[in-house]
Amino acid sequence: MPVPRQRHTKSKRNRQRSHQALKTTGVKSCPKCGQPVLPHIACKNCGTYKGREVLDVMKKLTKREQKKRQKELAAQEEAAHEEHEHK
Repeated sequence: MPVPRQRHTKSKRNRQRSHQALKTTGVKSCPKCGQPVLPHIACKNCGTYKGREVLDVMKKLTKREQKKRQKELAAQEEAAHEEHEHK
């Protein structure tokens, strides 16, 4: 078993570890539904990316969940449209 030549000091150890810190992710809100979304990733709530619908979110849901989601999306779009008109 190899033996280290010299022991590293606490300052040397801590300087090396200073670059291992976790960075916060830049979470933004979806322009269509307002849910938090990671950049460069499609929204899991409404399935849009760069203003286009790329995922069919309704396809994976049951009929009851589909009706509920459609009502939620309609209400969110209406609220976003009203907010856009007021500006």
